Amino acid sequence: ENRKEIGGILRQLSEWKGVKIVEAEVCPDHIHMLVEIPPKMSVAGYIGFLKGKSSLMIFQRHGNLKYKYGNRSFWCRGYYVDTAEKNTKKIAQYIQNQLKEDQLTDQMTLKEYMDPLAGNK
Repeated sequence: ENRKEIGGILRQLSEWKGVKIVEAEVCPDHIHMLVEIPPKMSVAGYIGFLKGKSSLMIFQRHGNLKYKYGNRSFWCRGYYVDTAEKNTKKIAQYIQNQLKEDQLTDQMTLKEYMDPLAGNK
């Protein structure tokens, strides 16, 4: 499954940089990660390395994705970062529940678009 493979790539690259992944969840169209980055490393440097190197590895293993994403840009340009010194447990729980939340939202969205007059088939 692609989710597990992408997670494995991100873990491997993080280990190379000495970054500890505290919690992570790969969702269908995004990723949540709670990480501990060494003080000597910048967040931008880590994210740039992670996105750049993982894109190369993913496209190397799955050549067909090059056509889907084009220009070797698997990840979007932006990211969100915040410090989590006091709320680490709450953030980890939030990340653990994200896939379930996304799946529930997707199910609700599908129901909203179904025509109630069409009946069940």
